[in-house]
Amino acid sequence: MANHKSALKRIRSSESKRLTNRYKHRTTRNAIKKLREMEDAKEAQEMFPAVSAMIDKLAKKNIIHSNKAANLKSGLALHIASLS
Repeated sequence: MANHKSALKRIRSSESKRLTNRYKHRTTRNAIKKLREMEDAKEAQEMFPAVSAMIDKLAKKNIIHSNKAANLKSGLALHIASLS
């Protein structure tokens, strides 16, 4: 167990950040799955900016790597293009 006050605080803060990051990542993954399952091109195009913003926010906060974010957005854009 930690011996310093600062170490105890770091444990508390890192746990709360872990839970927040986990929630945001799970929410984004669910949105991506929902977008990939869509068959209607117009609906998918309307949802794409919101999902793209979610992915960008994860990359900005270093929850996912920026290259992974780019690959995800690229794949989703290709999926939407194939629907049209």
